[in-house]
Amino acid sequence: MSSSTPSPLFSPATWLRGPRRPSWVSDPKVLRTEVLAGLVVALALIPEAISFSIIAGVDPAVGLFASFTMAVTLAVVGGRPAMISAATGAVALVIAPLNREHGFGYLVAAVILAGVFQIILGALGVAKLMRFVPRSVMVGFVNSLAILIFMAQVPEMTDVPWAVYPLIAAGLALMVFFPKVTTIVPAPLVSIVILTVITVAAGIAVPTVGDRGDLPSALPVPGLPDVPFTLDTLTTVAPYALAMALVGLMESLMTAKLVDDITDTHSSKTRESVGQGIANIVTGFFGGMGGCAMIGQTMINVRVSGARTRLSTFLAGAFLMVLCIVFGPVVSDIPMAALVAVMVMVSVATFDWHSIAPKTLKRMPAGEITVMVMTVVCVVATHNLAIGVVVGSITAMVIFAKRVAHHADVTAVTDPDHTTVVYRVTGELFFASSNDLVGQFDYANDPDKVVIDLSAAHIWDASSVAALDAIETKYAQRGKTVEITGLNQPSARIHRTLSGELTGSH
Repeated sequence: MSSSTPSPLFSPATWLRGPRRPSWVSDPKVLRTEVLAGLVVALALIPEAISFSIIAGVDPAVGLFASFTMAVTLAVVGGRPAMISAATGAVALVIAPLNREHGFGYLVAAVILAGVFQIILGALGVAKLMRFVPRSVMVGFVNSLAILIFMAQVPEMTDVPWAVYPLIAAGLALMVFFPKVTTIVPAPLVSIVILTVITVAAGIAVPTVGDRGDLPSALPVPGLPDVPFTLDTLTTVAPYALAMALVGLMESLMTAKLVDDITDTHSSKTRESVGQGIANIVTGFFGGMGGCAMIGQTMINVRVSGARTRLSTFLAGAFLMVLCIVFGPVVSDIPMAALVAVMVMVSVATFDWHSIAPKTLKRMPAGEITVMVMTVVCVVATHNLAIGVVVGSITAMVIFAKRVAHHADVTAVTDPDHTTVVYRVTGELFFASSNDLVGQFDYANDPDKVVIDLSAAHIWDASSVAALDAIETKYAQRGKTVEITGLNQPSARIHRTLSGELTGSH
């Protein structure tokens, strides 16, 4: 199932013929890449999962369990190979108030219900809304994500022992120069191992992974949320669950689209939407805090480590539990400086530097730049990628509507005997452009017969039909007749259906 080609979600034929032979089975190089990528991601997941647990107000093990179950489940049912899903800050922020006010049982119930919502939304085709996200929003999303990843590392570089700074510098140097020696082993893994050995051997006192919280010592066990199964419980958790479902889907679908672009492959966004729901349900039953796609860890997996298949996603989750349960004491000694260096490198690699190059900005339309900046500003200000995407998309639509509104041109030609005037309307007629249409006709001075030629126009909505009705009414009040010609089939249909029905004057 390593293929990135989308398959029908519930096609019996897909399951009957079985999964195609994964590339890592027959190619040792692919296998090595996927295994090492999974290990690097697992190491990077540990401090992040603990941090998000703290944000949500739960035990660190809850975030780590969620990262384990999300990654392993989506490796099987997800639609985007090599994407990493785990406990995230966006989800933690949404459900933290519920945990604070009602307790952990309600949080788990919300995670399960959010998964149900995501399956429903996925089946309804919510993934198709991604086509309405403009490229400028996508660029803003990527750049703001890079900024957020870097900003998240700033606390790890302030009020810390001086030794942290040379360790971060050494980690960055290793990741820049080690690939020039060999790419067999991912540079981030080499950096983490070397810095850990140095700090432990030299006894350097710097913040470590173990300082973030205790790692779990056993696998999670399934169970039902500890809540009364009543309508009151449902009404309490439903708003949080819906918010979590929407935020999780938006971040996951945007990340899937980003991975599609990086890998030049296509993925099934519908399958990913449903898969996210299944993973959250599984996570909830195992007492996890839920999650969605993790953009930083996905970039480590795909862009930095070169992973391309589901194996890396599965191993990221599997290695996470092995590292916590079997090698907990060793992992606890990893200096945070090593992981900070990895995430700084990820932020630099993620940022679209071409988008802010002077040469690019000179050629880019002002509206596109505005949308990109609005997206970045909103995300950085709110620390919520979903809000930035929504605001950016709305801004893009407003700018587009304003631009298109000026594309409805009206030209008049009067015949030589002054008995008929032909108005030729060119452009798209919708609520923004049709509002000015009524004022572009000379009702008092035109001859008795008026022809409105719409062969170069298209009617999109009721506002345009109402405008045409108003024009006919104004001419009729002066004893003049109006003939509308040239309507294409869709325009004729909407005009025929709504004309004369939008006001009480007919």
